[in-house]
Amino acid sequence: MFRAVYPSASKFKYIAQTLAKIVDEIPFYGEPDQLEVRVLSPDKTTMTILKMPSIAFDEYLCDQEEFFVVSADEFNRIARRGTRNDAVVLELDRGAGVLKLTFKDQKTGVERTFHISLKERVVEKLPELSIDLSVSVRMLSDDYRNIVRDLKIIGEEAVFTYEDSKLFIKAMTQQKEYIGVFEQDNPLTYINSTVDKAVARYSVGLLEATLRAATASKSVLIEFDSDKPLKVEFELPTGGTLTYWIAPRT
Repeated sequence: MFRAVYPSASKFKYIAQTLAKIVDEIPFYGEPDQLEVRVLSPDKTTMTILKMPSIAFDEYLCDQEEFFVVSADEFNRIARRGTRNDAVVLELDRGAGVLKLTFKDQKTGVERTFHISLKERVVEKLPELSIDLSVSVRMLSDDYRNIVRDLKIIGEEAVFTYEDSKLFIKAMTQQKEYIGVFEQDNPLTYINSTVDKAVARYSVGLLEATLRAATASKSVLIEFDSDKPLKVEFELPTGGTLTYWIAPRT
C-alpha cells in the first residue's frame, strides 16, 4: 500500500515541473521512511535526486517497498491543476494500473481526482553518487537565480573558481564578459573549502535547468571541486531535498 498527502499543491507543482524538464518518465521509489526519485538525463550530463522523507507529508503510508513509473508530461500536466489551497494526495492502485492524484481544498473540502496510468517498466535504481567535493557554499535562491540568468546573457560555459576564501564565477565570449566575486556575507551565507584553489567548468544551460527548483526553496547549497561534478542542492519547504549533479566540461 502506498498513500502520501503533501500539504502544498503550489510547491508540489514546482517539483513536477523540474522532473518533467529532465526526463520523459519518472520512476518513484516508495520506502517506509521516504519517497525518492533518481533520474539521469538522456545525455547523461545531469543526475537529479528527489528525497522526500515521511515527515515531509501530512500523511505517509508505505508498508513495503513500492516502485512505479509514470509519464513525466502527464504527471506535470495534472500537478499544474493544483491551486493555492489544495493538498495533494498520491495513492497507488496497482489493480487499476494507475497512480491516483487528488487535490483536496483544505478550506472547502472539495476533492478533484485524476488517474495517471502506470508504465510497465523495470528500471534499475541509480546508485547514489559518492564524491568528495572540496568547496561548499550556500546562498539565497534569489541570488543564485540572478547569477545564472546573468551567465546566460554572456555565454554557454561558466567557470567556477575558489581562491583566497572567495568564489569566482566567470563567463566569457569574444565581446562580452561576466565576473562575479562572492564571499562570506556578500552574498554567501556560508563558504568553506579544504583546498587552497579549485577550478571547474559547467554548462550554463544545465545550470539554468535547476532554476525551477529555486522557486520552491529559500537557499541553495553548491559544492564543487576541480574537474568534478557540481552538486546543487535545494531544501524543500516541507522537508526533503532536490539535488542536481552536473557533469563538468573538459
